[in-house]
Amino acid sequence: MFETIEDVLVTLHTGQWFGFDGDKVYANLWVADGYDKPTEEELNTLLTNKQAEYDAKDWIRNRKAEYPSLQDCIHALLDGGDTLTDLQAARQVVKDNNPKG
Repeated sequence: MFETIEDVLVTLHTGQWFGFDGDKVYANLWVADGYDKPTEEELNTLLTNKQAEYDAKDWIRNRKAEYPSLQDCIHALLDGGDTLTDLQAARQVVKDNNPKG
């Protein structure tokens, strides 16, 4: 989840390229030599966009949390029959409750 400008800054470059002198607010932001300091408006726009991208994939996170466990899947595959049918039905319920965005 993207909540602060720091969350966005770490996605822009690798390595230690920025830091803060004091509180983690734009006014205290410094960037290392060789890097351009983004404007506060640019960072806020990126923060809004990254949060929207994250939110749009909420269905993926929800499905992953609700799907039957890997162990349940393996047992269903090995047992077959009704066990596999029940597993497929359980997975479909998760898909129905969390449609693709």
